[in-house]
Amino acid sequence: MEQKNNQARQANAAPIDVVNQYTGEKWYYSDIVKDHFFNPRNLMLEDPDEAQYSATGMVGSPACGDMLKMWMKVDPATERITELKWRTFGCASAIAATSMFSVMVTENGGMAIAGALKVRPQDIMMRLGGLPNRKIHCSVLADKSFRKTVNDYFHRTGQHERVIVEGARVVDPR
Repeated sequence: MEQKNNQARQANAAPIDVVNQYTGEKWYYSDIVKDHFFNPRNLMLEDPDEAQYSATGMVGSPACGDMLKMWMKVDPATERITELKWRTFGCASAIAATSMFSVMVTENGGMAIAGALKVRPQDIMMRLGGLPNRKIHCSVLADKSFRKTVNDYFHRTGQHERVIVEGARVVDPR
């Protein structure tokens, strides 16, 4: 199966992008991943006035690697996501996955929160054209941060019954 995934990535990617210096494993990144890494969408560049946002959420730790924070604006009448900004300290895959996720939930006037919660890590990877197997966790990071952000929104708006209890979402790269 791994060989099949690598062949599919090779067909959609430029020549080898990264070679692990210890194992010799070759990683291929799609042109979409590269585009979202080099030109991230909805990236929070300046320190925000957090009061301007409906909710925030953060996952990860700078001490152990990837860290991601999101800022979200929601239309209270429709619960549509009008803006999703983010900042991450992580690898190219984490940046690309978060950039793509932010596009997915804000394009075409924004998704309703209920619909955005149905976006799975696999959906992010599909829109990116795949990720190396060792980088699949990066799509999960965007998902987890978004869920924390949505929980903050539910708390701030007094919708405590809608708070999502944390649980693992399994990723099937097939």
